[in-house]
Amino acid sequence: MLVTAAGLVGVLVAGGVSASGSWADIRERSAPQVTSATGLYFTLNDMDAQLANQLMMGDTASLSSLRVQAAGIYGQRRAQAGGYVRDLAEAAQGDAAAERIVASAISDLGAYEDHAARALILSEQSHRPAGQADPKAVAEYTLATQLMRTRLLPEADRLVTANNAAFEHTYTDATGTQSAIRVALLVTGLPLLALLAALQLYLVARFQRIVNPGAAAATVLVLTVLIGGLVQSSGQQDHLRAARRDAFDSVLALTRARAVSYDANADESRYLLDRAGAAAHEQDFLTKSQRLLRLDGATIGTYDASLASALHAYKTDHARLDFTGLYGDEFRNITFPGERAAAERVLTAYQVYQRDDRRIRALASAGKVAEAIRYCTSHATGDSNYAFDAYDKALLKLTTINTTAFDRASSDGAGDALTMPLGLAGGVMAAAGLVLLGLRPRIAEFR
Repeated sequence: MLVTAAGLVGVLVAGGVSASGSWADIRERSAPQVTSATGLYFTLNDMDAQLANQLMMGDTASLSSLRVQAAGIYGQRRAQAGGYVRDLAEAAQGDAAAERIVASAISDLGAYEDHAARALILSEQSHRPAGQADPKAVAEYTLATQLMRTRLLPEADRLVTANNAAFEHTYTDATGTQSAIRVALLVTGLPLLALLAALQLYLVARFQRIVNPGAAAATVLVLTVLIGGLVQSSGQQDHLRAARRDAFDSVLALTRARAVSYDANADESRYLLDRAGAAAHEQDFLTKSQRLLRLDGATIGTYDASLASALHAYKTDHARLDFTGLYGDEFRNITFPGERAAAERVLTAYQVYQRDDRRIRALASAGKVAEAIRYCTSHATGDSNYAFDAYDKALLKLTTINTTAFDRASSDGAGDALTMPLGLAGGVMAAAGLVLLGLRPRIAEFR
């Protein structure tokens, strides 16, 4: 009996230690590394966007404050990118594949900044107005943005994928361990209950006692421990699922959506800056729009109508989702209070921003490039960047709902991961003590 009790104690302690270690890994390593990688992807996208904005606005006096703002944001993103790279380099130590990706990103970021600096210098020296960028500056920018697209962003995306896969591995192992713990609890707990029941029957037969108080109390205590252990293990799986599947899967989709959104917004600037490559930049904008919210068969000319149709169908029946993409992923993972309403506000703001994009293109196509640039860069009510800011704020609020839920689930899970199993293990030892106390009078009687 003591061996079986010791086995149950061992299972409880092992389960608690394992769960505690999993939560420590998730909270201190897995989730922060994914966050750093997605943060790098976002800052790289916005760096390139702010570079394009500075070049597009040229030397036009009326846009000087916006140009200064773009330069300031570019500097901030550059510093943030450096910080994320340092964090990822530290986290990659010992992982040869990750170390190679980070090393390449560091080298490519330096080359990108060289091209960016030359483009800005050439633009400043040319003193050209908005919409008439110096061809040499555009050529340097083209080299920079090609480097961003063909090397830096794919490297950042690989880091996101690799770190998310590591998080997924931790999650899978942790949930699998909890399932095994429940089996082990039954394997050790049920035989212990059977032994206690057999002891009661023996005492009744041998000493003509109906109930041995110590053994009876021990039986109740072990049964309570067994049920408590099973409930606690199931609760750990619930916390893990809430943190990973319900919350963090949405956090990942939404942070990627924000990075892609900023890149798409930059495609508008590239479209106005590089008129020779306007068609390619327009296609890039559509490609990113489809990555955000995919509407099968939609073109730049039909996207608005298709989006309106899909949103109307959704409002009629929330189960009907005629779109996929990153926002499709989010709408298929609505879980928390207020999340659906926040997600709907994101799509409403996204719809307004998309309509504003068509006005930019209409103005540029009509030869009103300077007016298109003003509309594209203005934060005044009704202008394009006002709509983008409203969309971005709505997206951040939706993301915050899920990050808060992740923090809550991981905190709750970590909070009782070890303390409760240790308490239950103490209950098993107390049960063993009760059995011994209950047997002492009978042993004395036997003598």
